Amino acid sequence: MLKENYDAVAEKVKNACARAGRSKKEVTIIAVSKTKPLSDVVELQQYGVMDFGENKVQELCSKYEEIEKPVRWHLIGHLQTNKVKYIVDKVELIHSVDSLKLAKQISKEAIKKEVTVPILIQVNVAQEDTKFGLDTDEVMDLVYEISQLPNIAIKGLMTIAPFVDDPEENRDYFRKLKQLFVDIDEKNFDNVDMSILSMGMTNDYEVAIEEGATMIRVGTGIFGARNYNI
Repeated sequence: MLKENYDAVAEKVKNACARAGRSKKEVTIIAVSKTKPLSDVVELQQYGVMDFGENKVQELCSKYEEIEKPVRWHLIGHLQTNKVKYIVDKVELIHSVDSLKLAKQISKEAIKKEVTVPILIQVNVAQEDTKFGLDTDEVMDLVYEISQLPNIAIKGLMTIAPFVDDPEENRDYFRKLKQLFVDIDEKNFDNVDMSILSMGMTNDYEVAIEEGATMIRVGTGIFGARNYNI
């Protein structure tokens, strides 16, 4: 069932790319495995799926240690500074950096582990009180400040759009993030490579792709509904 679900998402990705005149190779599907058993990850891994997203450091570390064959882990949830040391050498990408304080901690721990950590800057485009992330007008300055830090590499931007019944309602937010992405890229900051635009989830990833997403984070669409009571 998981493979069928993943294939259905991949087909929609292909169609959305076609509508936007893009290649499907430009879009990476992050299978959001939070709260799901490691067996689900392993099952998808057997079909060649390699990118998995986790919200919590503890769950990511647990799966990282238990899985036999490595996959690419993405931390997509809010990251506390005191948890940074556990994941800097385990993640493919941190999607959720939203402060200089957090970036400094990532840099500090990355130096200790002798790694360079790829990150995305989280932007709260819709300015929702319930979500983390920067206002759009704060992003440029923070990108420049973080770009000065060692052992950390800015690869792009991420947003979590509002949960809406009609995905078209989020198109403008995705469009705004894409424009910010382009504006930052044109600054040619050292140590900044605007190559990843992480936006779009199960309910709106097709619109996100049409507006330029290079990574989409799909959980329910692949793994089914989550049980948060476990």
